[in-house]
Amino acid sequence: MPPEPVPAPDLPRAIVLEGVSNLRDLGGWPVAGGRVRHGRVFRAAALAGLTAADAERLAGLGLATICDLRGRAEAAAAPTPHARLPGVRQHALPIEPSVGAGLRDILATGGADATGAQARALMRQAYVAYASDWSHHYRTLFDLLVDPAGPPLLFHCSAGKDRTGFAAALILTALGATRETVTADYLATRTHWRGDAEMAAGLPPDLAAALLGVDAALLDAAFTAIDAAHGSFAAYAAERLGLDPPRLARLRATLVEPA
Repeated sequence: MPPEPVPAPDLPRAIVLEGVSNLRDLGGWPVAGGRVRHGRVFRAAALAGLTAADAERLAGLGLATICDLRGRAEAAAAPTPHARLPGVRQHALPIEPSVGAGLRDILATGGADATGAQARALMRQAYVAYASDWSHHYRTLFDLLVDPAGPPLLFHCSAGKDRTGFAAALILTALGATRETVTADYLATRTHWRGDAEMAAGLPPDLAAALLGVDAALLDAAFTAIDAAHGSFAAYAAERLGLDPPRLARLRATLVEPA
């Protein structure tokens, strides 16, 4: 297995909040023709803990759109305080736990005696499902990104690592980032997510590591499934994400600046 990529010392650009973690600007990552523009697209964990000070900080980003990738039950259990984000369009793009979307859903599917290997197998199935069963919600995310009124846009799930990590991987890949860059952004969750201490405390270490960590092999499984089903990422992007050449050009014009 090749060594894991080491991100540049100033990437990703994290934004530290009181009640929200894993908030990062995708800006700065190198892509075809330059780099991702700063201040246009952000990824994060759930916003349920957003404080008044956090909301003020987000307002400074000029956010126009927030996309919530959590399942309906997850979002209902930990609602985003929309009143603290006036004027920001909210879009629910629920990726439900049909295979296991959220960490607690995966744990429930495997039962109390689930092992780390079983959890990783379930998560692999979930990642493949993100690419196949839930591509329509990722397509809506791209629709919003190419909409002139869409960015600055923030997308999130619960931890901001799996459904959100795959969304970021799709965006960066569509913009022409190398797999090394895509993986470096994905693995940065290890540094920027504060984790779920309550869940970790009740789990064996191997199971906790599988559920609460990030594993590049899961991302690889999703992209391998894409290639197997469509022949290439470009074909998948056109067929499932609506990124035909004109829309892809619009996406790149919106999100890419010369290095």
